[in-house]
Amino acid sequence: MQTDETSVLKQFSTTKFLLPVGIGLSVAAFMIWRNFDSNAFDKITWTWTSSLWIALAFVSVLVREMAYMMRIRILTDSHLSWYRSFIVIMLWECSSALAPGIIGGGFFFAIFILSREGVNVGRSISVITFSNFLDGVFLACMVPIVYWIAGADALFSGVQLQTGLGKSLYYSFWSVYYIMVAYKIFVAYALFVNPYLIKRMLAAVFSLPLLKRFRRGVIETGNQLIIASEDLKTKNLRYWTGALVTTFISWTARYSIVNCIIHAFHGTAPLADFVVYGKQVIMGIILFASPTPGGSGLAEFIFSDFLGQYIQVGLAPSLALLWRLISFYPYIIIGAVILPRWVRAKVFNKL
Repeated sequence: MQTDETSVLKQFSTTKFLLPVGIGLSVAAFMIWRNFDSNAFDKITWTWTSSLWIALAFVSVLVREMAYMMRIRILTDSHLSWYRSFIVIMLWECSSALAPGIIGGGFFFAIFILSREGVNVGRSISVITFSNFLDGVFLACMVPIVYWIAGADALFSGVQLQTGLGKSLYYSFWSVYYIMVAYKIFVAYALFVNPYLIKRMLAAVFSLPLLKRFRRGVIETGNQLIIASEDLKTKNLRYWTGALVTTFISWTARYSIVNCIIHAFHGTAPLADFVVYGKQVIMGIILFASPTPGGSGLAEFIFSDFLGQYIQVGLAPSLALLWRLISFYPYIIIGAVILPRWVRAKVFNKL
């Protein structure tokens, strides 16, 4: 057990913390340099309304995290206090921001966090598996909603679909979306119908020569699905309702941050808020395919294409950086501050 814990914690090297920051800031700096227009900054008229919108952006971040904390308390049957919930969510957000640099991404570390916070391993697996499933349900439902209401032309406006880059973004979006939906259907069947069958199927498929080296990890995944399934069968309607509501609140708040930022610099011209919101849903799906930690670099890059039409020319890269400074980098900083103390208290003191 000690060896496994040490191997997990070794993934949090200084390089892993600096990599997403370095990639993101480098791309942002390059785009600001390439598109810099001093006239765009001269045209900014800062008013009390602008200040209000920036304040609302921070409120959106607060609402997002409060909803996550409320959800983790619901899913653990209030085992965690509000303060411990804050610690868990901040560490989970940090590990997600560092993925895929961390082995297994934020998922496996989140299980590790909960188990060290006194939640038994079985319940920890159930909570994190169900949390990830709920996040997928939100995106799986929201994509067709925004696509039907706003339309493809509005959602992909600003992205030149006739170009190679535009086509790659368009097809990447649909490819990632359908893969995600298929995976969530697979997880739903495992959680709510027959996890034992799914485990046997996985074991059979990964017994093939080319896949055999992954068999151990897949079997463990099957075991986790069985544990989560058995745990969820005991839950009542209040549990399910609370989990779903907090999930939708947290993701809605997450995608409201950019709306607030654009409003602060947009002036008095009308702004299609739902389209901006829908574009962020599309961007969020595309970022799942990013090979960089937390989508660093790609997020800053596609921000200008998807949302540039609502921003003064030359200002989009700067607002992309502001967006990431509010909604991404703080988790890395908070995680770097909290993690060493948490490790000393919850890991090494219990070895």
